[in-house]
Amino acid sequence: MPAPLFIFGPYEWAVFSLSYVTAALFLAIVGFKTILAYFVPTAPVFFVLYIYYGHIVAISAVCGFIVALNLAWQVLLCSARSWYRKATANNVVSVDAFVAKDPTGTGGPITSFGCLKVMAMHRTAAGNRSLDNRDPTRTKKYPLVAEESPHVAGLFVSVRAPDLAATTELPSGKGGEAPLVIGTIRMGFGHHRIAYAAASWGAGGSDNRPVLFHDLLSITPSEEADLIKDMDKLYSKGSRLTSELGGAAEKAWGAATKSGDADSLRATYQMGELVTPLLGSLDKESPIVCSHTLVACAAVAAGFKHVINLVIDNHAQWFVVAPGCLNLVQGPGNYRDLRRMGVPEENVKVAGHWCPRDLVENIVEDCDRRIKRAAARKSGKNSPLRLLVPVGGAGAQRRFVTKLLAALVPSVKAGDVQIFLNAGDHSHMKDAFAEVLDAAEIKYAVVNSTAGVYGLRDTLLAGDCPEENVTLLAFDDYFPAVATTDILCRAVDVLVCKPSELAFYCLPKIMIRRVGDHEAYSATRCSELGDGTAECRTVESVLDYVRMMTTGEGDVLTQMCEYVKIMGKAGVYDGCRTAIKLAREMVKGVKNKVV
Repeated sequence: MPAPLFIFGPYEWAVFSLSYVTAALFLAIVGFKTILAYFVPTAPVFFVLYIYYGHIVAISAVCGFIVALNLAWQVLLCSARSWYRKATANNVVSVDAFVAKDPTGTGGPITSFGCLKVMAMHRTAAGNRSLDNRDPTRTKKYPLVAEESPHVAGLFVSVRAPDLAATTELPSGKGGEAPLVIGTIRMGFGHHRIAYAAASWGAGGSDNRPVLFHDLLSITPSEEADLIKDMDKLYSKGSRLTSELGGAAEKAWGAATKSGDADSLRATYQMGELVTPLLGSLDKESPIVCSHTLVACAAVAAGFKHVINLVIDNHAQWFVVAPGCLNLVQGPGNYRDLRRMGVPEENVKVAGHWCPRDLVENIVEDCDRRIKRAAARKSGKNSPLRLLVPVGGAGAQRRFVTKLLAALVPSVKAGDVQIFLNAGDHSHMKDAFAEVLDAAEIKYAVVNSTAGVYGLRDTLLAGDCPEENVTLLAFDDYFPAVATTDILCRAVDVLVCKPSELAFYCLPKIMIRRVGDHEAYSATRCSELGDGTAECRTVESVLDYVRMMTTGEGDVLTQMCEYVKIMGKAGVYDGCRTAIKLAREMVKGVKNKVV
């Protein structure tokens, strides 16, 4: 049944009310002016306010302008609904139907203003590329080849074939089974980190399916990948700028990051419809596990039958789920909130935290080692607290993290703390860290290769000391920038990070200042589960926890380790394992098809 032409929300009603009030005022003034015209000579100049009733004429003109503006606005709203209908006419699934039953006010039927907002958001993201540019037959695709990952054993990585006329060549199982696809986008570090965590559980399955890592931004050159890159640049710039400015700018950005309503999902899905050619050469019978909502939307739009979306963060909003697939969440609170919003039961399920296999399978050994080191510190033995401080993929947090580093200088010089700074592939963060360390006259080691990271991890796991009390990890390539944190997590005592995807990792954590208000909910879960702190908004609060951990006060670190072990035994960190298992079951027909 087609939507009615006018579905008004509070905003539209307010505009219409203003129109009527303004029109009434205009008519009243014109009538009053007409009556006065019998008694007062006509003003020679229309806009001369000081001659007789010229001010009345001017007010009438302003009112008329407002009425005309409002009428133009109503025409724009009507046009926006028409544009939206045309844009969504050929969609594979209906986002409107998916969000229709939301009683919380963030979903429900789309309003005329919502249509305008969706089209504006899409235009901002897609630039001059119209939704009408979609391939109606959905046959456009880019030929792909699979290469063995130089970083992860047993993992294949898809890239675009250099010859457009080439035939796609992808790995298959012994029985010709299509590969299990891990779909992601290199936007920041988080989505890639989650994707690699899922891939780590994919190898060696009973169905012998090879695992294919499919990053949409690796399918280049392509106009679709360029669209996503432009969108990522905009987000990264916003994160960095507001993090540095703080104050009102940070509050505004924070509010924006947790306001992903149904219109945001509508815009995301429309973008997904545009980028389907990036998935066009993959077998639609392949199970695909997605670490970004846009990838899940694109997979659904491309016709994939077995799609799983790994929901990020711990804040329920429409923007993080996708219609037409199974959305897996990391905790029961997020599940309940999404169900309350109206996400159908068959489209959402609790899986657990997105953690890599190596960390999960070594929880007990690693936590026991941390507890032993904590006991040594408490008894006065030389056992420095090892802090891993990574920087997010957007490169934000420079001001906060450099202040924290400067504040830790006395503890580093005293030998109470060892710091491992992962600047990733952000040269500005590397320079900022180096500036602080040089000013404090602290010697530091530099690691700039994946082999060097593994060597450092093995040294620490063997019980030996690093070369210096501070190690700066900085890279030119993207993969080691992402993987370094995962590799070193086993060997450190505490992860000091913003409450991003790392808030769900299976080791003790100090949660530092967030970048976006949506991350606050992840810090809350971390604190309540007991494997980390609440969000530390100031450097002083971080130092309080560092002091407690170095002195053994309250056995804070030991308590966190015990909670990690308890939750590891309970399967809290098995989210990626569960996702891969469900993906295989969907293909085998163990579960009913998700609609």
